[in-house]
Amino acid sequence: MTRFLGTAAVLALAVGTAQAQARDPGADAPVSYDVSFPNAVHHEARISVTYRDLKPGTVEFRMARSSPGRYALHEFAKNVYSVTATDAKGRPLPIERDDPYSWKVSQQGGAVTVTYTLYGDRGGGTYSQIDPTHAHLNMPATFMWAKGYDDRPIRVTYHPLDDWKVATQMPAAKGAANTYWAPHLQFFMDSPTEISDFRMRTWKVPAANGKDYTFRLAVHSEDDAAAVDHFADMLKTLIQQHFKVFGGPPPLDFGTYTFIADYMPQISGDGMEHRDSTFISQPRSLADGDYSQINTASHEFTHAWNVERLRPQGLEPFDFTRADPTPSLWFAEGFTQYYGPLMIRRAGLSSTDHYLKQLGGTLSYIINAPGRHYGSPQEMSLRAPFVDAATAIDPVNENIFTSYYPYGAVVALALDLTLREKYGKTLDDYMRHMWLRNGRYQTDYAPAKPYAPKDLQAGLAELTGDKAFAERFFAATVRGSVLPDFAPLLKPAGLILREANPKAGWVGASRVDAKDGAVLLGEIPAPGSPFYKAGLDRGDRIVSIDGRKLASADDWKAALEAMKPGRAVTVVYRNRAGEQRATVTPDADPTLEIVRAEAAGGTVTPAQLAFRAAWLGK
Repeated sequence: MTRFLGTAAVLALAVGTAQAQARDPGADAPVSYDVSFPNAVHHEARISVTYRDLKPGTVEFRMARSSPGRYALHEFAKNVYSVTATDAKGRPLPIERDDPYSWKVSQQGGAVTVTYTLYGDRGGGTYSQIDPTHAHLNMPATFMWAKGYDDRPIRVTYHPLDDWKVATQMPAAKGAANTYWAPHLQFFMDSPTEISDFRMRTWKVPAANGKDYTFRLAVHSEDDAAAVDHFADMLKTLIQQHFKVFGGPPPLDFGTYTFIADYMPQISGDGMEHRDSTFISQPRSLADGDYSQINTASHEFTHAWNVERLRPQGLEPFDFTRADPTPSLWFAEGFTQYYGPLMIRRAGLSSTDHYLKQLGGTLSYIINAPGRHYGSPQEMSLRAPFVDAATAIDPVNENIFTSYYPYGAVVALALDLTLREKYGKTLDDYMRHMWLRNGRYQTDYAPAKPYAPKDLQAGLAELTGDKAFAERFFAATVRGSVLPDFAPLLKPAGLILREANPKAGWVGASRVDAKDGAVLLGEIPAPGSPFYKAGLDRGDRIVSIDGRKLASADDWKAALEAMKPGRAVTVVYRNRAGEQRATVTPDADPTLEIVRAEAAGGTVTPAQLAFRAAWLGK
């Protein structure tokens, strides 16, 4: 393994690992959970939680309404039922309900045990899934807690079925089988647990304190051992690139980092970061496509620094009773989105052309996104509670939102290329600077210096020594919606930004819903586009284009392919007011791509190749 040198990195890790000396609370833990699966075939778990040394009076037990790594409300209480409460002697206690999220128990001091049934059948980063093959438990979706006792240590004991084992970031309790502990509620709720007959792979990584960290991969899938080995080998190669960005491994709280991966047909596709672990899920084989599986891992592992320890205000401490907003998701999620594929490229797990194709798609989407006209990256970050797996039954105008994931990734690209060309710095330098400035300070297994947007701007000014540049960049591109001209920014790397399909026509919408011989427009056309100006809207039936009747998705596809920029077509469609006819003149397809100059028939200089290698790796 590579040793990572440098006094700054050593200092960062030394400070980062300083924690309150929490210990296993033992068999008489002030908070203890017991989890069994007597009815797994019907997706149920039976859970008990005991709180000891309670203050006299009413204790309010709650289920969460939000979950770390998600930014919208999720009503986990809807899956809890058959709730009972007893005192320390097992005598029943009355339960009062006056809201959907809590159960209030009156007692006279001592202990209360609440027992309930949990239903869970969505396997992903936010919810829980229980079936005869496994139990994946996301803690806020699974566990009640008592309000006002968040700082108490916790123990949890599982009763697995058959040959199930337990994978979690929580340390194992001594002398108790399948029992784990957490220093407080915040750590516990951020510790997803997989219980199944998974395959485990482990390896060591040197830490700055002279000791080794243990990395683990727990894979629950129907794949053979060779596929798991291959995934583990890719992870070993990949994470070395992350270490180079931040100066070494993240300061792991208990010396262990766990990748939990579910690749099962009943699972939901997802990836979710946690403080000392990552959860990855896909409803397919682990062997089906190296890049997609490693891309999720790369994104989520970047979060071990950016979000879990270098953490925005608004997410620290996490409030489980409401949505947790922050205007900094363009950095927390967007910059992470930029680094995920970049680390794969630098690790040699993807080609330069593959990387550029993906990067070009992201850049094209953001440059052409109508949502940029309705809000900045900061504004889009604050809309996360409405879009991050949030549900609503009323339609929304999809054109007013641009995801902070690719939006932030494009901001990161602009900043990275600008720093390299004008300041002799890199985005890696900026991330390390912010890590040393805010992220390395950890207290009681939590960030001690969460940042605000002003800290991100101040950090850029400190790195470049150019306060005016930092102010201009944040005012225009973070608080505003102005993007730089990317063509000259890409040129020093010998890369060309160009139209991908200049001879193709574009009307501002391409998705349709085709069924029963009808073709219905599946999206609101982009504002200002030919279809938008013609008056077409989502749900309108497109009857014909230039006299050609449309009855299937293939008909629609053929009509689109026949369109040419500047050549008018007649569109007949039906909306709520009846049949309409419009003359539509397609624009040129605005889709962009990034290509190597030499692949486009040009030449590159040694300086351009050196710039490219320093950025993307050799």
